[in-house]
Amino acid sequence: MTASPGAEHVPAASHGAGRELTVATYHVLTRLPLDQAVSAIAGEQSTGTFVSVAGETDELRARHGAVVLGMTEIPAPVAEALPGAAGDGPLTAGLVRIGFPLGNTGPSLTNVLPVVAGNLFELRELAGLKLVDLDLPAAFGEAYLPARFAVEGTRRLAGRPDGVLIGTIVKPNVGLRPSDYVDLVLELGLSGADFIKDDEVNGDCPPAPLPQRVRAVTGALDEVERRTGRRPMYAFNISDEPDRMLANHDLVVAAGGTCVMVNLNVVGLPAVAMLRRHSRVPIHGHVTGTGALFRHPGIGIAHVAYQKLARLAGVDHLHCGGFHSKFYVTDDDVQQAVAAVREPLLGGFPCLPVLSSAQWAGTAPVTLERTGTSDLLVLAGGGVLGHPDGPAAGITSIRQAWTAAEAGVPLAEVREPELARALRHFGGVVRR
Repeated sequence: MTASPGAEHVPAASHGAGRELTVATYHVLTRLPLDQAVSAIAGEQSTGTFVSVAGETDELRARHGAVVLGMTEIPAPVAEALPGAAGDGPLTAGLVRIGFPLGNTGPSLTNVLPVVAGNLFELRELAGLKLVDLDLPAAFGEAYLPARFAVEGTRRLAGRPDGVLIGTIVKPNVGLRPSDYVDLVLELGLSGADFIKDDEVNGDCPPAPLPQRVRAVTGALDEVERRTGRRPMYAFNISDEPDRMLANHDLVVAAGGTCVMVNLNVVGLPAVAMLRRHSRVPIHGHVTGTGALFRHPGIGIAHVAYQKLARLAGVDHLHCGGFHSKFYVTDDDVQQAVAAVREPLLGGFPCLPVLSSAQWAGTAPVTLERTGTSDLLVLAGGGVLGHPDGPAAGITSIRQAWTAAEAGVPLAEVREPELARALRHFGGVVRR
């Protein structure tokens, strides 16, 4: 084995001789000996560089060097190496656990992200690398605020104490004027929607700037509440530069809004943590852009690892894909993502899983079967707005489908007209 500077190999049981560690689990792909590639990661991301330097003493490495805790060969997830990978041997893959001393980063998202998911992706020793899981020391749980609302708080604010939460997305996602929002939100609210949200591509931008949109939407929500006694939750997309994002939050709260949405990868997770310290309403976490991290098995970050960081930042709701999705994700991917979000993190950090992408009444049975819970926010854009009898029938059809699924009744046996129409209409266009 040729170890690069900074690398230290120890038995997994020793866990770095008593040091507190952030443990990152990777799928590593290389054309070099696996241990050489892994040593390059451990060295580059802690005390080492491409050559020995005078300051890298044995004592410094003992305190701050990364620790290779485990390394097992696995089948290669892809057959092609990343561009620029060194070596001419066959591709070898490994499931690798590396511990990075907490003393190098402290309990800080800003500091730990460059360590576990930074320049290591550029290393020539690697023909592929994916961060698949992350175990954080307890100090992170003490340094960050968990979601204030999560499942129970969202249910309370949305007026839906039990059963699946059903929501939709404003469509068309761009091009609507403030007056258009009034009409659409009023219709959706009166149709029984629990949750409505801005699209990720529509923040504070023309032709409906956020201040105008907030006034229009909250006015419509006031009217829905006056007429029905229930006030749907509306997630306003406040994504922006950090100072403006806080001002956008305050604008929403002052107008009576009960939820804000942020594009997590646009604003950055440390900025989300800042928003959490400031926020008085739930934070809806949208994962736009994460396909670049999640999709390719040979590079990036897996949802299981990512969701821990997002929850640590304090999001109340987190997107997990959708069963029978229009996107690339498999049902197995989505099942794993939902299960991970529902698993306690550092003893807490609850979060409401969000399902979206081609969701409609027909996806209720597979969703319940795969997740085993109704503590979910299901967002159906076309599945609500595209129902041939209108949004009210779309929402009603989804509720009917969930009632049937929970009772173990096949949807085809339900005689409710809204569900029957949905099955005829969407069943002819949805393919799996």
